[in-house]
Amino acid sequence: MSAARLDASAMRRWAHTAVGHLITHTDEINRLNVFPVADSDTGTNMLFTMRSAVAGLAGREDLDLVGVTGCLADGALRGARGNSGVILSQILRGISDVTAEGQLSEIGGPSLAAALRCAEGLVVASMGEAVPGTIVSVLGAAADTAEDRAAEGADVAAVVDAAATAAVAALERTTDQLDVLAEAGVVDAGGRGLLVLLDALTATLIGSAPRRPAYEPAAGTPEPAVCSAAAPQFEVMYLLDGCRAESVEGLRATLVALGDSVAITAGRSGTQSVHVHTDDAGAAVEAGLAVGSPSNIQITVLTGARPIHTAGRDRAVLAVVDGDGAATLFAGEGARVLRPHDGVPISAQQLLRALVDADAAQIMLLPNGFIAAEELVAGCTAATGWGIDVVPVPAASMVQGLAALAVHDATRQGVDDGYTMARAAAAARHGSVRVATDDALTWAGHCKPGDGLGISGDEVLIVGRDVASAGAGLIDLLLAAGGELITVLIGSGVDEGVGERLRDHVRQQHLGAELVSYRTDHDGDALLIGVE
Repeated sequence: MSAARLDASAMRRWAHTAVGHLITHTDEINRLNVFPVADSDTGTNMLFTMRSAVAGLAGREDLDLVGVTGCLADGALRGARGNSGVILSQILRGISDVTAEGQLSEIGGPSLAAALRCAEGLVVASMGEAVPGTIVSVLGAAADTAEDRAAEGADVAAVVDAAATAAVAALERTTDQLDVLAEAGVVDAGGRGLLVLLDALTATLIGSAPRRPAYEPAAGTPEPAVCSAAAPQFEVMYLLDGCRAESVEGLRATLVALGDSVAITAGRSGTQSVHVHTDDAGAAVEAGLAVGSPSNIQITVLTGARPIHTAGRDRAVLAVVDGDGAATLFAGEGARVLRPHDGVPISAQQLLRALVDADAAQIMLLPNGFIAAEELVAGCTAATGWGIDVVPVPAASMVQGLAALAVHDATRQGVDDGYTMARAAAAARHGSVRVATDDALTWAGHCKPGDGLGISGDEVLIVGRDVASAGAGLIDLLLAAGGELITVLIGSGVDEGVGERLRDHVRQQHLGAELVSYRTDHDGDALLIGVE
């Protein structure tokens, strides 16, 4: 063992070896998984997380030990799956932090012991508290023994061997420390995964790992219930950027009030990884939005938490609209409608509720520009977990939504219907007219309060003396590339005569084109204009 070295090359080999060992033991670890949720995925989650860690090294052959351990930690954080994946990411960060602090080119016995102790602290901090009988207990015992052997002058291979031996004893004690493990007759699944990682490190250092018997549920113990009726429905995970350190505990308190299995971990760059089991997936994402910028949002239905949704219809269309007239218009075309209230944007939870209430196995969703990307992803992902196939159609305005709805055909194959609707929405060039509230200089020239502003692609292209003249100018621009049908949606408070003035303009200036207008009474823009 004395010739063993844990340098950058060995650390790379260990990461790949750990993936191989986790593949071998995934099914065994999954069978042990009864805490915190008996969803039989701890082994799978650790494997996917470790694979993500290894992927972080791709194309980085020039890295030293600090760089290798840092990439492994970052890759695991960004690809963490489930509670066990979050914990694994913190174990890798513990190694990275100790390596970076000492600017090490090689990890010896003392630095490995320090890494295990650092990892234990990071895991406890991420979970908020240490629960006896879990991977924290096994990691703590391994760190204790590693420190003792390192203090005696043992090299890194001997320290790893001693830590693994201590982990075995601690793993076997977990059955007596946690009631749910005793009832199921199993050791802790996460602790078993940690032992796999330590054995993989032994194999890397000395060429072989100890042969251990498989850990299985005790004979005669009843199979645990997959998930109790009171268990949360969803596992929510996302990365969070821009969250200040002083906001983390407030976020944790919010998530604890929403559910359980809360874990918040920080990467080297300050990115937080957030995990919670909850019934209110939308609120969990919104909690992150309140303190930072969520990304990589994952919402998974916890196995057995709810029956898969049974739909009453094969396919429906759900349109997000604003205004009484818009609701009537879209409903008249056969769509279910979801409306924002008091100008508050649609949340993921509201979207999920509407998707479930639509009572269909497949739903063509028309966001119409009223749902933020984060909420759209969260709501649709959660609905998929309920067994609903959601097809978001890229409609950025209600006029694009109308174009898509016009070609909807529930008798077609879903993929064909979705493609046809998406193509119709994309083909509808669109813009809006707003009323200027200030003196300003725009791309189209100077505007003063009361002027009409014709807008397309977030740029002011027309300045008119009023809404109608700005609308006429915008129609001229939109028709420059061709078109036969102009749709005008008239917002709240706009004069009734505007639609007729625009119709007269089209009759005089654009022979062969037809204009239809609807009073939708939407807020914000005075007019929404689409050309097909």
